[in-house]
Amino acid sequence: MGEFKHIVRIADTDLDGGKNVMFALTGVKGIGLRLARCIVNNLGLDAKKKLGELSDEEIETLRKFIEEDIESLPKWVLNRRKDPYTGKDLHLLSKDVDFAKMVDIEMMIRMKCYRGSRHAKGKKVRGQRTRSTGRSGRTVGVVRRKK
Repeated sequence: MGEFKHIVRIADTDLDGGKNVMFALTGVKGIGLRLARCIVNNLGLDAKKKLGELSDEEIETLRKFIEEDIESLPKWVLNRRKDPYTGKDLHLLSKDVDFAKMVDIEMMIRMKCYRGSRHAKGKKVRGQRTRSTGRSGRTVGVVRRKK
């Protein structure tokens, strides 16, 4: 068995080798507990083993699967199904998650839909109340009279 690795690099992210494989994978943006469990089960790894204890071959197969073959998992696990631009089922990781969110918001603003106009104004988008919360700027409310 090789030596213990304190830091393992997967998908442009440094992961803690002292954590269990399943929990260490959640350090990559775009991978949650459910997806990490699916990846570990699909590759036949021991989820309770430390990430730093895995052999170099196991780490390489894990890295290769996450960076290249993650779309082979069932569709319901992926985070970008029916991408509006390509029509494919994708799974985005790290910087791509933030970039796709930004592009989607810009598209809503350009098409001037309700959600886009709310984003543009900096107001609440999902139907929350705005009378008492979400205020910014000068305080609005009770004005006290001078005595």
